[in-house]
Parts: sequence; C-alpha cells; structure tokens
Amino acid sequence: MNHYKNTLNLPKTNFPMKGNLTIQEPNILKKWQKYDIYQIIRQKNQKKKIFLLHDGPPYANGNIHIGHAINKILKDIIIKSKTLSGFNTPYTPIWDCHGLPIEHIIEQKFGTPNQNITKNKFRNLCRNYAMKQVKKQKKDFIRLGIFANWKNFELTMSPKFESNVIKNLNTIIKNKHLYKGFKPVHWCLNCQSSLADAEVEYHNKISESIIMMFKIINNNIFKKIIPIQLIYPIYILIWTTTPWTLPANRAIAVHPYFKYQLIKLKKYYIIVEKKLVLNVMKKINIKQWTVVSTIIGKKLEFTKFLHPFLNFQLPIILSHHVNSDSGTGAVHIAPDYGPDDYIISKKYNINITNIINSKGYYKNNIHHTINKKNIFTSNKIIINLIKNNNLLLYENTITHSYPHCWRHKTPIIFRATSQWFINIENSKIKEESINQINQVTWIPKWGHSLMKNMLINRPDWCISRQRTWGIPIPIFTHKKKGTLHPETNNIIKKILNIINLKGSEIWWKIKKKDIIKKDYKKYNKSNDILDVWFESGCTQTLKIYNLENQKNITNMYLEGPDQYRGWFMSSLIISQAINKPIPYQELLTHGFAMDKEGKKMSKSIGNIITPNEIIESFGADILRLWVASTNYTNDVIISKKILYQISDNYRKIRNTSRFLLANIYDFQPNIHKISFSNMIILDKWIIHQTQVIQKKIIQLYNNYKFYEIVQKIIKFCSVELGSFYLDIIKDRQYTTNKNSLLRRSCQTAMYYIIHSIVRWITPILSFTADEIWNYLPEKNNNCLFTEEWLNLPYDNLLDNNIIKNKIWIQLFTIKSEVNKIIEKKKKNKKIKSSLETSMTLYINQKLYNTLKIFKNELKFIFLVSQVKIKHYKNIHINIDINKKNKKFKIKIKKYLGIKCPRCWNYFNQNNIYKQDKNLCDRCNKNIYGHGEKRQFV
Repeated sequence: MNHYKNTLNLPKTNFPMKGNLTIQEPNILKKWQKYDIYQIIRQKNQKKKIFLLHDGPPYANGNIHIGHAINKILKDIIIKSKTLSGFNTPYTPIWDCHGLPIEHIIEQKFGTPNQNITKNKFRNLCRNYAMKQVKKQKKDFIRLGIFANWKNFELTMSPKFESNVIKNLNTIIKNKHLYKGFKPVHWCLNCQSSLADAEVEYHNKISESIIMMFKIINNNIFKKIIPIQLIYPIYILIWTTTPWTLPANRAIAVHPYFKYQLIKLKKYYIIVEKKLVLNVMKKINIKQWTVVSTIIGKKLEFTKFLHPFLNFQLPIILSHHVNSDSGTGAVHIAPDYGPDDYIISKKYNINITNIINSKGYYKNNIHHTINKKNIFTSNKIIINLIKNNNLLLYENTITHSYPHCWRHKTPIIFRATSQWFINIENSKIKEESINQINQVTWIPKWGHSLMKNMLINRPDWCISRQRTWGIPIPIFTHKKKGTLHPETNNIIKKILNIINLKGSEIWWKIKKKDIIKKDYKKYNKSNDILDVWFESGCTQTLKIYNLENQKNITNMYLEGPDQYRGWFMSSLIISQAINKPIPYQELLTHGFAMDKEGKKMSKSIGNIITPNEIIESFGADILRLWVASTNYTNDVIISKKILYQISDNYRKIRNTSRFLLANIYDFQPNIHKISFSNMIILDKWIIHQTQVIQKKIIQLYNNYKFYEIVQKIIKFCSVELGSFYLDIIKDRQYTTNKNSLLRRSCQTAMYYIIHSIVRWITPILSFTADEIWNYLPEKNNNCLFTEEWLNLPYDNLLDNNIIKNKIWIQLFTIKSEVNKIIEKKKKNKKIKSSLETSMTLYINQKLYNTLKIFKNELKFIFLVSQVKIKHYKNIHINIDINKKNKKFKIKIKKYLGIKCPRCWNYFNQNNIYKQDKNLCDRCNKNIYGHGEKRQFV
C-alpha cells in the first residue's frame, strides 16, 4: 500500500501549525527593523495620494496600558488598510512631555523648585525623566507591531515643537484673542495651579448641607415692598454645600421673575421661593406657617441683609442663574469662588475679596477662628459660628458629584486669580467652530452633538498655569496697567529665534533689558507656563511630513472620548484662533477598557491587565485581534477568558492558511496558473465568493468596522472554506494527476484565496500575515506591506453562469443535513467513514433538473461513494438557507463495494481499467491513463 501513497499529492508545508507568537514575533520585529520596513513603505508609496492620520500625543509617563494598546492598534489597522487601498500613509508619533504628572514625580524625589532645588536643575530632571519614559513607551509600541517613523518621532519639549507653539500663540495675540483677566478658574490646591476643563473629573464627595438665615438690616425697608406693619425680624433663607465660601460672601442673588413668599413663623418672618416652601419647611421641621405676602424677585433688588457672622451688609442682586430645583431660591454670592457669582458680581460692581491663598488657606484678618486655616477643615468652624448666632435652621451631609483634579484625585475649587484667557464667548471662534464641525465625519455619529453642546457651553479658555515644567508664555506686561508690551509680536519673534536653537527654557534666563531696549523697568516678565492642552492643540500646525505640495490629504483624529474636552477641542479652537481650517476631516472615538465585570481598569482597584502581560502569554497578534474584534465605539471588556476565545479564532485563520499553503507547495504561478475561463466550476465559484467577501471587507475597512471584518474572515474560513470548498476538493487535490487541469485549477483557486486572506488580515494580524507571506510561492514583491488588495480574476461574460447560481447555497444546505445524518451513524458505529455510504436524495422536479447536470460529481460534494437523485413529487421543495425551510428527503445506507486503497472511495468490480485491479477506475485513470475528467467539482 505504501507505493500508492507515493502516487498521491499529499500536502506539504513548513508553515508551523502552532503560531508560537511569543517566540516568533520578536524575530519578525528584528527583520522589520533590519530592513527598515517603514522607510520601504514610504519609498514605494511616495507618489500615491495621501491619507494622514494625525497622532494624538500620549503622555510620557509610566508603562503603556490597555487604553494605549487600543489606541495605537486601531491607528495601525487604519494606516495599513489605507496602504492596501493605494494611499501613502505616513505616521509620525508624538509624545506629550510637559505638565504636572512629571513635575509631581520629580517633586516627590527631589523637592519643590526654589526651595529644595533650583528651577533650572528641576527642569533638567523633568526633561531627563520624560525622555526615559518616551524610550520605554516607544519600545512597547513597537512590540505591538505598530509601523511608524520611530526614528524621527516628535516631542512637545523639542525646540522645534516649542517654537511652533509660541508662533501660534503670537498669531493668536495678533488676532486679538488673548486677554488677561482676574476671575474664577478651576484651581487645584495640590497643583497650586489653574486647571483646564479637560483636567477636571467628577467623583462623589460628602459635603455639609446647611440652611441658614440672613437678617434684614431694617424692617422699615420692607414697607416700600409690602405696605404692611411687620413687628418681627425678617430673614432670607440660604442653602449651601460650601460653607467655606461664606467669608467671601458679598451679596445674595434671587431670580428676577421667581415668586417669593414672605412667611410668618412664631417670632420672625422668612423669605423663600414659592415652589420650594414645602421642601424647606420639611427640612427645618416647621409644620405650621402663614403666608403674609408673595413678592416678585425683582422687587427685592438692593434690599440689604447682614452677614451671618462678619460685620458687613449684603445687597440683594438679581441673577438668572438662580434655579428653583432645590435649595431656597436665594443664593449667597462669593465672586471669587464661582463663575456665575463672578459674572453677576461684575455686573453689580461687587469687588473680589481674594481671601484664600493658592494652597487653600484663609489669609489673615478674616475672622480669628479661621485665620490661616484650611478652607475644607474650616467648614465645621463656620457652621458653629452660624449656629452660635442662632441663624442655623438645618444641618446635614449630602453625597454629590463634585469636581476633582484628574491627577491628584482631590477636590478642587473655583478661585479667582489673574490668568491669560483666549476669548471664546465674545468672539467668532465659538460660532466658526460650531459651523466647522458640520464638515466633519463623526464616528460614532453622536460625537457631533457632543462637541456642539460642549462648544455652545464653552467659556473662555484659561491657557496659563502657575507651574515650572512647561512652555513659558514669553510676554512682558506693564507693571501698573497689566497691558501687553506694544511690541509684543516683534519681541516674540526675537525670542523664537533663540528658542529654535536652545529651547523654550532659555526664556527663564533671558534678561528684560536684552529684549526690551527701552523702558524695560516698567514691564514684568511672565512667570506662567502654557496649558499643556494648548501645546497638544498646536500639533496640527507642526510641519512633520513636508507634504505642502501634496493634494487630497485626508486628515483623521482618533482618540478616546475624554479628548472631546481635551485634544479634539483644543485643536479645533486653536485652528479657529489662528484662522486655519478645521484640523480633522474624520474624527473617530474609541471606548475605554473594562474588566470582566464591566468596571473601568484602574491601578488602584488592581483590576488591570497590561499589554505586556498579554504579549508574554499570548503574543501581540492576539491582542491586535482582540482590539479588531471589539465594537470599539463602546467601552470594551477584556479578560483572560476572552483572550482564550480570541485565540480560538486566531487558530481558525492560521489553520486555514496552513491548509492552503500545504496544498500549493509545488505550485508555480507563472507556469501552473489556470485561466479563469478554463477552471473547474467549483473553483470559479469559490473565487467569486472570495471576490464578493473581499469587496465587503474593503468597504468595512473604509468604514472602520473592524469587528465585522473579523466576523467575515472567521465565517469564510469556517464555513465557505472549511465546511464546504476545502472539504470537497481534498479528493481532487490529492488523487488526480499532479499536473492535471483538475489539480492545477484547484491550486490556482487556493493561490488566489491565500493571497486574498493574507491581505485581509495584514492590518490586524501583521506578524502572522508577514509569516504567511514568506511561505507563498513566487511572490512579485518581498514586502507584503507595500502590497494592495488583490485583483481577483473574473470573466464578465460568465455573469449568468452557474458560479452565481443559488444552487451552491442549496447544495451547502443539503450537505449540512447529510453531515448530521452521517455523524449520527458514526456515533452509533454503523459506519466509520462517510465514504462507506451511498446516498439517495429525493427532491422536486426543478431541483432535480438542476442537479442532474452534475452527474457522477455530486458524490464529491457530499463525500460519499455514490449519489442517486430522485424526483419525489409529493415533496414541495423550497430550500431557503435563511429561513431554514429544508423540505427534502435524504436516505443514506452502507455502500456494498470494495474500498479503493488509494482514494478510499468504494467501487464495484466492474471497472474498465485493469492495470491495477485493486484500484477504482478513477485511480487507474489518474495513474495509468490520461486522468479523470470533471467539470463541476
């Protein structure tokens, strides 16, 4: 029997069954680095149309996490898929290097600048630390299989980048969008600096909740409002959760159009907004009261009340920000510590008090009980002061959402300070930004409405920070007037020339008299640095790619949803402030990584899985496949269990690829390729199916729906190939003559299929795709990553051919049922193999007329030794794979014949060829004759 084995075309390949990704991937990386794969791609595609995906800079601090992996892998998938679609896709990574996290780490190690260490040395330590972090993260990103210009990445701390940022600032100053204001901003007591909106996050906080009374200075004032004799004192009620702001209280606001009730209690009157009376009375435990009068809010304007524990008067002012959802309908106004308070105070010429320092301590001479004390720990002291004056009606605690510093996770406050702002509210920036975003393709679509609402409610942008590590604001202001030097634009141009050579840190060493030749003593040098979001928002204007002469540049931004407040917003505002077009044509947002229980991954919780852990256990391609398999527009769940499931899908793709490679081991395309018109019909059909699926896959890549691509590839490998085509062609591939049309047709189809699959998976499974590519016979190109989608052969004249006929779907449906019956017989040990059986198929006349053209070839489809088809008039056939309406009848019985030792099919002894009486006719023909003939399968 061994000599028969030598007559078979059994599969051969060195492509390993097991991926061993953790071992193989580093070797592939070395090869990519040796040949400089990124530059090879750039050189090959330099004249093609541009697709530019602009990198949102990650922060240079700490090891990369799953969020980083999701972000970079998605970008890489898009870039590689666009390369396959014929684009030139340069990609230069950028790192965000300035800011508080790095500063905070250096402070912990070496102390506070100017106290324990000089500022110059402190900045050098920050720079060195950032550079180490960049190198570490870069190595990890490369390990993920990310193709990028790793040799020439960009840093926000490079002189080139810093000068570009300051150049943009100069343009904004020229366009008169910058002003200095003294008003409340988000202030972190730990950072001792203002915070951008994007640096604020909300967490639950327990706060004191009190209702207290403010006494009117004189009842006679009320006679002008209500002509009634009032014999008891009158109080207005205030509810607050921030007692610490009461020392800065300078007015009481009511809504001009709300109705307020004057209510008589036992020995005093109170004023409460009408809709809130019941709720207030319940809280202060009053069950009986008398409404004396109802007053419209605007009539209370300028009525004066006494501060509950400080010796001054507070006027009633009118404001539309007062609401009737909760509280008492009256709000105490502290202009330093709330944006609404500030705005309304400015309207009434109420001055800012400035009674709290940068660390959150009261200054001296406020009240002896709270002088130099922390504001939050003073809440109880202030409540006791109110209580001692018999003005406290209610005291409790509430848990509510409260702003926190995203770095320190500590509660922040609004604090009025002198800061630099970009004018957004009273300029065309907001209006133009809202108009511009209509031109953007938002993925997902809700991004548009989210950004629009954020823009509508967007206040002026505070771009100054009171820290050490960052790009300075290189301007001079008049000591008395606070105005910019009249030659500011020219001064910044001078400074830019120096910064281009030495970096922005040279600003701290520049002497005023060297820049301002006249009256330099009248001006102060700015000690503030720029908001890091201003820096990252300027990346759009950085000349990274030298593509000024290129046309049709498609620009995409891709980040997490937190960047709507961050980089997406800052880039948009800066583009409008410097009169540039919107920086992105497409904006794609991905979700956050969650653990198996749906909780956001966090070091503090201890529920993280790091990319390096996954790579060490599974390999980078498994991580990449997981990213591609998720609907990334939502938050995505990752766990070891999910990764094992992803590994199963990976094996399906790998095993299918291995089978195809093993069966084209001796196939030389230039010699053996069969023209489409001469191919066996089943081979034409599978090429047509491949073409149909490829069109869908390309469209899905264009629409960034990667999880649907993975589903289609897995289905194609498992169903169209694994359960149908590859199952059927084994006999033809193994048993026909080596150089027969039957075999070469089959190999031609498999050659096209593997060339298609390897391209489909290239953006996702980059390591595995490259490995497969190396095993393909006679490639025209040694570099897979410069390839484009495969042009599959097709003959337009055959549009109505059987390759498009639904008969294949019907056969697939029948085959599925046949397999079930045979498996049952195997289980019952009635047969060992499907080839032991003879099958009779009872069908209607229409299907009978179609199937009879297959003649003896039907048995190869169903993998049995004999097929008989019979018209069964009593059965109404309506085979519909979607509705699973399978109205046909199958009979399977054991075939009474002889097993061919070569092909394992069963045959009777009436064979024509007698060269080898042990073999069936087919095997005799294939070995000794001119080979068997087939048309369909």
